[in-house]
Amino acid sequence: MHQKDISVIISTYNQPQWLMKTLWGYEKQTVKSFELIIADDGSDDETRQLINDFSKKLSYSIKHVWHEDNGFRKCAILNAAIKESQTDYLLFSDGDCIPRNDFVETHLLFRKKNCFLSGGYFKLPFDISNAITLNDIDTANCFDIKWLKDRGIGNSFKNNKLTSGNMKAWILNHFTPNKATWNGHNASGWKADIVAANGFDERMEYGGEDRELGERMMNSGIKGIQIRYSAICIHLHHSRGYVTESALQRNKAIRVITKKQKLTRTDYGIVHCQSDK
Repeated sequence: MHQKDISVIISTYNQPQWLMKTLWGYEKQTVKSFELIIADDGSDDETRQLINDFSKKLSYSIKHVWHEDNGFRKCAILNAAIKESQTDYLLFSDGDCIPRNDFVETHLLFRKKNCFLSGGYFKLPFDISNAITLNDIDTANCFDIKWLKDRGIGNSFKNNKLTSGNMKAWILNHFTPNKATWNGHNASGWKADIVAANGFDERMEYGGEDRELGERMMNSGIKGIQIRYSAICIHLHHSRGYVTESALQRNKAIRVITKKQKLTRTDYGIVHCQSDK
């Protein structure tokens, strides 16, 4: 068995058709030295069946880490996946984000000690998301801006994500006004740094829960590097019925404390503090 260089951790919840397209994107990667872990926040049997059936078509193996559906507990299942990972470098994305074929290679190329990598996504509407076939991923049509424009994508500065060569991407990465934050759909870092921060804060629901981990890492001196125009994935459309105002406010309050107190570690992560038992 060949040594793996990177662990790809994919979060999912009851989106088997989107997950299938995403998994096929990893089948097409130029770099094969990765392990893939699905962090499943309580999907039903349809997702489990999809993974069992579709994995037979894949050249890589899948670890399916699952817990029961008890509301939005993405942070907890991501921490469980971190514990299952077998490499020293971790790449996080979502089960509705199809990676371009150089996605994993790009994260490996740009990785740097005492740093994490911050990528973005190219968002698609539902009709195009639904229309993308496995063959469109084979041919990379779904990353071709002309193909997308023929299907209704308008002109936008964001189209540069799909059209930039290496030099243009380097310039855009360096001069973008967007800060290098930890984005759950496209971010990577050293496992030791993530474990030192104690992973994701399991008190948090949807809304900034990924960024808060990055903020703790930055408080400890880990620098974010912007690669939003180099590491490309397309984000398939979905509704966000799990978003609540109370959760957003609670998450915001946790992030305020993280920033104000310059916290480098949470007591509610991979390892829970005694008072939380």
